[in-house]
Amino acid sequence: MERPRLTLACGSYDRIDPLRDGAVRPQGIDLEVVTVDDPRELFDRVVAGAAFDLAEMSSAEYITMTSAGTSAFVALPVFTSRVFRHSFICCNTAAGIHTPKDLEGRRIGVPLYTMSAAIWCRALLRDDYGVDLSTITWVEGAIGKPGSHGTPKTSSLAKPTRIEANMSVHSLSELLERGYIDAVLGALMPTNFGVASNIVRLFPNYRAVEKDYYLRTGIHPIMHLIVIRKRVFEAYPWIVGPLRAAFEAAKQQALRRLYYTGAPKTMLPFLHAEVEETIAIFGRDPWPDGLEANRRTLEKAINSMLEDGIITRPVVLEELFV
Repeated sequence: MERPRLTLACGSYDRIDPLRDGAVRPQGIDLEVVTVDDPRELFDRVVAGAAFDLAEMSSAEYITMTSAGTSAFVALPVFTSRVFRHSFICCNTAAGIHTPKDLEGRRIGVPLYTMSAAIWCRALLRDDYGVDLSTITWVEGAIGKPGSHGTPKTSSLAKPTRIEANMSVHSLSELLERGYIDAVLGALMPTNFGVASNIVRLFPNYRAVEKDYYLRTGIHPIMHLIVIRKRVFEAYPWIVGPLRAAFEAAKQQALRRLYYTGAPKTMLPFLHAEVEETIAIFGRDPWPDGLEANRRTLEKAINSMLEDGIITRPVVLEELFV
């Protein structure tokens, strides 16, 4: 059987490092890991046809392409990025925003309306706090510089939504500090958070809020997953098993390093306390891969994308993953 040489483009993650340094190797496959740490840059390159056989991809972008029948990829139920998003909603103190409902009727900055992080932010605002999202004007742009957040392919939304492009000479972070927009949400904190005293989190007690969210819902929001180009999958359909096993072995190796109680591997003085609390909440594996372990989270994402008008048909999970 031919031994394929494949490339994986991905960010720097502890759960990927054993694949990157060769400590874990997928059986029957020569895998080269290429590091691209800017997710938007990576997604744009992958969708544009960059020569990667496997890649980290926005879960929302992949679901959108699959729903529209335009995807050049299949996906593994391997989730490279998961993030609770309550802590990424920030406001200008002069805007008088004290509760989620106070966001109604406001101008809110977002890197991309259709990005995974924004979908999860809107879902929690709508479903947990009853925010009427139809009253909001969304201002799209980059968090740390003027202009757009990458060059993603865009499509029209199925629901009327007020979206403006940031055409100013300021970044979204600067617009928030100057009061030209009332709030910002998405995948990145404002670059001036912690420096500009008038920029604060909507949920200052976000750790407790996010913990409560998980305990109530069982959802740990998925941001990114691993895709395989269809032409590669069709040429080597047998690679799915060895790849899944390798990703799992790499993750387990990363967990063992994280849970090691000797010399700490990271510069976090209270790491052991964090690890103990994580195990108490999530169990020994806080980052489960596989379809069944993540069905509730994935279905929530799809339903939220339908609510937002980003997709127009419910996607069956089994058509997303191999």
